[in-house]
Amino acid sequence: MYFVYMLRCVDNSIYTGITTDVEHRMKEHFTKVNGAKYTHSHTAKKLEAVWETESRAFASKLEYHIKKLAKIKKEELITDNNLEELLGKTIECSQYKRLKKQI
Repeated sequence: MYFVYMLRCVDNSIYTGITTDVEHRMKEHFTKVNGAKYTHSHTAKKLEAVWETESRAFASKLEYHIKKLAKIKKEELITDNNLEELLGKTIECSQYKRLKKQI
């Protein structure tokens, strides 16, 4: 399984990434050990959303399209979970399952 996640940083920016182990990846981001270059300079504060999918290809596609969204749309995605509404014309939304935040 692959996971696409959205992190809130202390400067209120939103980082989106992919992992196969959410808990391990969050530890890397929050401790700044092997975390992304972005979260080294924009300290991660909170895990906002996680989606699960079967393949790396689906995860990469979702990550790509989330990163292209305007910040206001990313905020809507976090609060309203409206993946179908925001991205239904560009991706197969049935391939993704939103998970409850675990950290």
